Amino acid sequence: MLKEKLKNHRLILASGSPRRQEFFKNLGLDFEIQLKPVKEEYPPRLTHFEISNYLAQLKALAFKDELQPKDILITSDTIVWHNNTALGKPRDNQKAFNILKSLSNATHEVITSVCFTTITYTKTLYSITKVTFKELSDDEINYYIKNYQPFDKAGAYGIQEWIGQIGVTKIEGSYFNVMGLPVHLVYKTLNAIAETT
Repeated sequence: MLKEKLKNHRLILASGSPRRQEFFKNLGLDFEIQLKPVKEEYPPRLTHFEISNYLAQLKALAFKDELQPKDILITSDTIVWHNNTALGKPRDNQKAFNILKSLSNATHEVITSVCFTTITYTKTLYSITKVTFKELSDDEINYYIKNYQPFDKAGAYGIQEWIGQIGVTKIEGSYFNVMGLPVHLVYKTLNAIAETT
């Protein structure tokens, strides 16, 4: 399968996210994790998937002078888009509360962009999932923040955690995309790269 096709390549996942790392393990792939500090800032003119595309590509730029001929670098970024605003990772309890309060009884979009980079090839793709929450009480929001500390998650929540289980009423699109990686698209793209490099 894909692992066999990629046996002559070195797969580099530039992500500290344990969820993304788990996805790659579940695909049965050999990969290594390399992290470089990147200031995740983007031009204010960008909106929607342009933001996550830009940030995924920005993370790849940090590696541009180091890639070897058989390397495949994968970088990604996830944002939550709601009321024409990109919701990033909350800095503190109050920010997390405000974000979750805004998502309560509403539908938002989770956008994950993935950038694939080799020394001769760059491809960026994105996936959009619509997520609807029930009306969340202040007690439910505070309980979640206190017990799950969602400060490393765009939109201040992890769908696989308690808040997703009790709060999400509808999903349109890939569930795994909301967790941080559109695995079906990654699998498809890596197959295509393996067959052409």
